[in-house]
Amino acid sequence: MLGFGDITKMFGQLKDIQSNMQKLQEDMEQKIVEAHSGGGMVTARVNGKGELLAINIEPSAVDPNDVEMLEDLIKAAVTAAMTKSQDQMKQEMMKLTGGLDFKGLEQLGKMLG
Repeated sequence: MLGFGDITKMFGQLKDIQSNMQKLQEDMEQKIVEAHSGGGMVTARVNGKGELLAINIEPSAVDPNDVEMLEDLIKAAVTAAMTKSQDQMKQEMMKLTGGLDFKGLEQLGKMLG
């Protein structure tokens, strides 16, 4: 059974983790992830927040008779960049929490003040 001191210590640790998570999120915002599709014909850049920063399209990818292919290449590059960004964030979060997956920890931290 947990005593009051144990609970206080646990809440303190949760607040530390929450603070570290906030710093990690700020750091991740500065990281840029890049992904390509169509053999490099389309490149998408996304930051750690999952915001699309840029799309580069090689002129050879632009075929007015096949707009659908270009749309697919753009979608594939953006999806790949976002997935890389999310995976990178998950890896960093797992390092921060010692490999434990604390779903909802941020909400708990907000409740604790």
